[in-house]
Amino acid sequence: MLSQSTISEALQWAFSVLKDTSESANVDAEVMLQQCLNKNRAYLYTWPEKTLNVEQWQQFQQMVEKRHQGMPVAHIVGEREFWSLSFLVNDTTLIPRPDTEILVETALNLPLPENAKVLDLGTGTGAIALALASERPHWRITALDKVDDAVALAAANRDRLGFTQVRVLQSDWFDAVEHTDFNLIVSNPPYIDEQDVHLRQGDVRFEPQTALTAGAQGYADLFHIAESAKAHLAVGGRLLLEHGYQQALAVREKLIELGYVDVATVRDFGSNDRCTLGRWPGQTSE
Repeated sequence: MLSQSTISEALQWAFSVLKDTSESANVDAEVMLQQCLNKNRAYLYTWPEKTLNVEQWQQFQQMVEKRHQGMPVAHIVGEREFWSLSFLVNDTTLIPRPDTEILVETALNLPLPENAKVLDLGTGTGAIALALASERPHWRITALDKVDDAVALAAANRDRLGFTQVRVLQSDWFDAVEHTDFNLIVSNPPYIDEQDVHLRQGDVRFEPQTALTAGAQGYADLFHIAESAKAHLAVGGRLLLEHGYQQALAVREKLIELGYVDVATVRDFGSNDRCTLGRWPGQTSE
């Protein structure tokens, strides 16, 4: 192993270590080195012959070793970009995924009032709520999470990003929700089957299983939210749920069964069925 390294040599060394254990070895190396140097990606390739000092080189080697062992890059560097915003992350909740940006885009395209009342259930880092706030500053957004540490993390991200109009509260789904007139309820709940073999692979091994898995083959929380949301939506309010790519049909059928109308599924940027929405028309006859 090199005792001293230039930026170019450090990146080459990291790639050689990570190439067999990470599908994104080059990107992983760049992100971690940017963190060590407190520089952007352009700097790495503008000054490839710059030499890392001893502290930077040691820190980078430690980061690469953690990644080699499987730890997510977001946990190593302590942050992840979502919707062009930088979010603090830790192991108390899920790392924001690029696929979830379609949920944000779909919500922003809905015909909602300028001062729409919005509820984000299971907010985690606060990524969905704060991304919406960045685009719709007049929306009255409440973000909820069951886990106290996740609530603290979402509040820290809210304050760090400056979207102080967003309320962040602790609640087990709707338990602490008093309002019944939300124009939009949005959620990326746990939806992976508890027996899914992928839970023992890749980055998800380092994330809380309670934020990933749900009973009833992954449908328990999706269906609970769909049923409970009816009592908290304004007439004409929308429910928008992220789910697994194989769950779209069952979620649509459940929303229709519950009385939602204009039910539709939206695909993510990889053309996978990613979220389903419906409009609540108000009281229906039993």
